[in-house]
Amino acid sequence: MTDFSDLLKADNQQPARSIQLVDARGYDAWIAAQPARARALVSAQKFRGQPHDVAILPGERDDDWSVVAGVAHGDALGSWCLARAAETLPEGVYRLAQGSAGAAALGWLTAQYRFDRYRRDDASAGARVLLTSDVARIAPTVQLGQAVALVRDLVNTPAADMGPPDLEAAVEKVAAAFGAHVATISGDALEQGYPMIHAVGKAADKRFAPRLIELRWGDPAAPRIAIVGKGICFDSGGLDIKPSSGMRLMKKDMGGAAHALALAQLIMAARLPVRLHLLVPAAENAIAGNAFRPGDILRSRKGLSVEIGNTDAEGRLVLGDALTRAGEEKPELIVDFATLTGAARVAVGPDLPALFANDDALAADMAVAGGEVDDPTWRLPLWDGYADMLKSDIADLNNAGEGGFAGAITAALFLKRFVPDDTPWLHLDTFAWRPSAKPGRPKGGEALGLRAVFRLLQHRYGRAG
Repeated sequence: MTDFSDLLKADNQQPARSIQLVDARGYDAWIAAQPARARALVSAQKFRGQPHDVAILPGERDDDWSVVAGVAHGDALGSWCLARAAETLPEGVYRLAQGSAGAAALGWLTAQYRFDRYRRDDASAGARVLLTSDVARIAPTVQLGQAVALVRDLVNTPAADMGPPDLEAAVEKVAAAFGAHVATISGDALEQGYPMIHAVGKAADKRFAPRLIELRWGDPAAPRIAIVGKGICFDSGGLDIKPSSGMRLMKKDMGGAAHALALAQLIMAARLPVRLHLLVPAAENAIAGNAFRPGDILRSRKGLSVEIGNTDAEGRLVLGDALTRAGEEKPELIVDFATLTGAARVAVGPDLPALFANDDALAADMAVAGGEVDDPTWRLPLWDGYADMLKSDIADLNNAGEGGFAGAITAALFLKRFVPDDTPWLHLDTFAWRPSAKPGRPKGGEALGLRAVFRLLQHRYGRAG
């Protein structure tokens, strides 16, 4: 994993290159005040003060230079304002000429993320270190950056190296760092207690046997919260097999689990006063003679019978058993992350996780939290009028609605059947992937909705800063 701990340091007046911030409104006045050679060099670099513009300014000596960076509004730095500078500047130490980086320090870190596990040579530039006078913010910002990097690393790793046992190892590694307890049920031992997780994963090779991974941490007397993450480590579609184009990115189908684990890491690093219960149902939806079939009837942990309308709607099955288990502990809040439906991507695109909630006040709090940390979500309705789409003639419900209408909503309604009626619940249908790069956010695995939920929890449990 990329280590961000040395990229954001306290400013003790050590030598550093200066970064001036200029926005488009103030560009004309700023450029007019520069010496002639600076104006010429800035013009040659096509710098106009637009967001993410970066230019080098000459100093008095041959080896003396500084930086000017374009921002949206010079007095309000967002998370990604300094990301392009962190991507493109030479290796070295930098400080802002005015003020503190604030939220933009996160983008400075995440812009320097590298996934080089399989690269023979990493030709990337060396570290760019940012100095800050806001010392109290260094550790929390680094923790956020490390959580984002964890999601990216897990999602970027190919399925051959990120199967259910590898996902279990990742949970155990995080748990060991904070003294948390991990318990796992795997293979045929799932068949009685977690029959839908077992059914989805039983066709995989034995070394990729399905499992339910549970992590517990915190004071038993503290408020109990449950975080659930879909851990489908590869999704062939099962017997309703995906086309090759649909299968290409299915290494990312455990992106929900990656988000859930990263959120658990943030909760424990911040020592939020909660009793944490993390649940990761991990499986590979493979094809073999014992694969579950279209038309099969599965019994769930909750006791509901589920007719299989489509074996490619497997994520909601493993989540159903995990959500039931989470509800048995009577938490005051359940949050689940899942790369659940293509319909959510059609509705809100790749950048916005579709948010579903059974509590309006909770959903409103999420909107506020996401706005505070530049991590927006978009609420879609839990429209009970579409519940009929999940009806079955021979079982309690079907796992896939017919006709293709409201796919993200019907998937959320399916999950709702496994959440206690009196428990506040958030469901994030997230893409966990960035199809094209943006400053601070490279193409590949991505954390979307993670920081918003963490800020929500900070507000609820008294440690938002």
